[in-house]
Amino acid sequence: MESASVHALKAKAAQIRMDLLRMIHGAKTGHTGGSLSNTDILTALYYKIMKLDPQNPKWEQRDRFIASKGHSVESLWCILADLGFFPKEELQTFSAFGTRLIGHPNNKVPGIEMNTGALGHGLAISVGMALAAKRDSSEYRVYCLMGDGEQAEGSVWEAAMAGAHYKLDNLIGIVDRNRLQISGSTEDVMGLDPLEEKWEAFGWHVVSIDGNDMDALVQAFEAAPAVPGKPTLVMANTVKGKGVSFAENVAHWHHHVPNDEQLALALAELTAEQQSYEQKGTV
Repeated sequence: MESASVHALKAKAAQIRMDLLRMIHGAKTGHTGGSLSNTDILTALYYKIMKLDPQNPKWEQRDRFIASKGHSVESLWCILADLGFFPKEELQTFSAFGTRLIGHPNNKVPGIEMNTGALGHGLAISVGMALAAKRDSSEYRVYCLMGDGEQAEGSVWEAAMAGAHYKLDNLIGIVDRNRLQISGSTEDVMGLDPLEEKWEAFGWHVVSIDGNDMDALVQAFEAAPAVPGKPTLVMANTVKGKGVSFAENVAHWHHHVPNDEQLALALAELTAEQQSYEQKGTV
């Protein structure tokens, strides 16, 4: 039976999905599908797993998060605002002229470690951060979220090789494996399977889970590193557009913006989901 805390995380994920949909709708731009698919991953990390202090974003012993798939930043903006890294009202400026909240992570915003979005770069920088922690005898961990389409970048595999070589068991890579990218199925664009075996061959400990299962996410992150001396790769098998029935597994929603009617339908679905989990958490 799932704990009350897992139900609370699920309710929080539903709230974040509603916030990001409102933000994208208001801005008339955004990467909707990927942000919906990664919301559960980020919710588990930010509300349960990572050591953070919104009042002291540069705390030296904070865990580091790198959104290598930087285009799906909307869920991250909503979570950082919800946690108090910046005022929630600022979400209304998303993608407006002069805003800090642009369409990719921007390190002018508290809580963002680095600017990302050029796919294939995040893991290499995460390797550097994790190696620095080892050499400084620091206990923080580095979490790097990648897209599955991003796995076609050669720099990802150079970084994977380095992470294993330096035995960075304080490094946790995550692949948002929703099997869709901007131009269609990942397996049609550039076949990736068997992806788990490839990461294992590069010396990583691989855990394959349902990436929209909050309990499975928490367990996978809490268990890392399951193998001392090996970095961990969490293969998070997700649904693109998760939480919005008419957007799920539809490539068109990669960066489609909901209209007024679609927003209302999505918010109704997510409100019902949030209320259901809130009720289960109090039983």
